[in-house]
Amino acid sequence: MDVHNVHERLLPVAEHEAGALIDSLASDGDRLWPHGSWPPMAFDRPLGPGAAGGHGPVRYTVAAYVPATWVRFAFTGPRGFHGFHEYAALPAGDGRTVLRHTLSMSARGPARLTWPLLWRPLHDACLEDSLDLAERACTGTVARPARWSPYVRLLRALVR
Repeated sequence: MDVHNVHERLLPVAEHEAGALIDSLASDGDRLWPHGSWPPMAFDRPLGPGAAGGHGPVRYTVAAYVPATWVRFAFTGPRGFHGFHEYAALPAGDGRTVLRHTLSMSARGPARLTWPLLWRPLHDACLEDSLDLAERACTGTVARPARWSPYVRLLRALVR
């Protein structure tokens, strides 16, 4: 099963300002990852190529990194996840930037079932929370805050 999943938010800031949020990932001053509500993103060294880590049971290494612009993570787990996810700060004109998260992978074996039933709903909720943090960091507010579906709330309760 091929998976291509994109979440993005238009931010009223220059590319380098949105890119600074990417640069903060997994640091003490992380302003992009919703570590208060989700397992924190952590690596064995500072964000950069070769850093290994992940969040919760989702494991990956930093495959590529362009400071203040883009970072790509290559999956190493869970079993059956073959591909990557990435954040990118893309210029949108008029001093605005699109902050985009893309997940592109092949789901094999057990992931053919666990992706649509478990991982996708949790992933989507986590990424919308991340983009809410980005919007708040850039504007001080969130115009339309993400809301967890009853199914996401149920999955989170079962995982506890």
